[in-house]
Order: sequence, then structure tokens, then C-alpha cells
Amino acid sequence: MRRLVALVTGILTHLLFALGVGWMMLSLATGLQTGFGPFRGRAALVANALLALQYPALHSFFLASRGRRLLERVAPLGLGRDLSSTLYVAFASLQLVLVFGLWSPSGIVWWQATGALRVAFLAAYAASWLLLMKAMGDAGLPLQLGYLGWTAVFRGESPRYGALPETGLFRVCRQPVYLAFALTLWTGPAWTPDRLFLACAWTSYCLLGPLLKERRYVRIHGESFLRYREGVPYWLPRLRRRA
Repeated sequence: MRRLVALVTGILTHLLFALGVGWMMLSLATGLQTGFGPFRGRAALVANALLALQYPALHSFFLASRGRRLLERVAPLGLGRDLSSTLYVAFASLQLVLVFGLWSPSGIVWWQATGALRVAFLAAYAASWLLLMKAMGDAGLPLQLGYLGWTAVFRGESPRYGALPETGLFRVCRQPVYLAFALTLWTGPAWTPDRLFLACAWTSYCLLGPLLKERRYVRIHGESFLRYREGVPYWLPRLRRRA
């Protein structure tokens, strides 16, 4: 039964991840004009603002101790602690589905690239997503994609979390995942009021949210993280790491 719960949780998590990220990629490329939200005018502004703000708020909440305990209660058979990382990815993916699926488009398009310029902007957009994939890989792909927890339970083991990431993109920037995520918000061939609002809101979170994450890292990793923090910049990469 434990293996079955783990397998079902893993399948649902990966389906939600594919749907959420895929919808986000398509929606950002079109300037957030693919949502099925029913609201217009002022009601649309309020609904879209709530959708946009719930993602960073709950994203940070479920990383905190109280939020993790709440996630752990979701899984049956006492598997909450071992499946917590998988459940976190599942919930974050569901949040993306809600944001981009229930978004109420304004219908206003400020600018749409065409011809060779469109190709260039699409190339920059694709590069930002590739950079995000690279950053997630350097951070630990099993954890980032959610299969660390459920595969461990399926094997009858406890999840083994990796050490503090310091290789790859983490050699030049302490928060490459957040940086790459922000780049996906600002590249692409279409610009609308919807996209500008979401880009500003979520980029602000990408700048401020990791500060809470680093406070947890100080408690977890102690002196090793403090040394790492002294030698690597927070957000903007340093092309040459200090000896």
C-alpha cells in the first residue's frame, strides 16, 4: 500500500508539473492571452491580482516549517514527511495551472514581434527556459522535479537530500533558479498589460523570496553556507569567482 500511494502521488505530481509548466510556457509566449478566466474590467484586475499573488505567498509558506507540517498531513499511512518534497512540487504545479488556466485576459496587446525579430525573441525565450533547466539540474533535479520523495518511498527507503549546491551555475550566483525564472518572465515575442503585471510581481518575489530561503540555509548548513555566501553574489552573476 505504501508503494502504491507513492506511485500514484508521483504520477499525479509529474502530470501536474508538465501541465503547469507547459501552460506557463505557452501563456507567457502569448502575453497571457490563453487563460479561461471569465472576468472583465475591474473584476478581472482583482481576480488576476489574487491569482498572481497567491503563488509567491503559498510558495514561501509551504517552504516554512508550519507549511511543511501542513503538507505532511496530506499523505496517508504516515508518509507525509517522506513525500513532503513531492507534495510541494505537486502543489506548486497546481498553483501554476490555476494562475494560467484561470487568468482573465485583458485582450490588449501592446506589441507583437514579427519576422526576424520574432525569431530572435523566441530564441531568447527558449534560452531563458534552458537556463532554468540547467539551474534546476545544478540544484538537484530529483528534488526540483519532485521524484526524490516518491521514488525513495517506492524503494522502501527514506529520501536522501543532497548537500548545499555550490557547483555549476551556483559557482557564479547563489540564486540561479530564481534568476532564470525571472528571465522567462521578461523574454518572449508578445507584450500585454497582463504580462507586465505578472513579470513585475513575480520578479519582485524572485528578488526578495530567496532571502527567507537563505535564512533557513544558515540554520541548516551553518558555517559552510556563510563561507559560500561570502564568495558568491546573491543574484547577479560574477563571471569570475573570487579565489
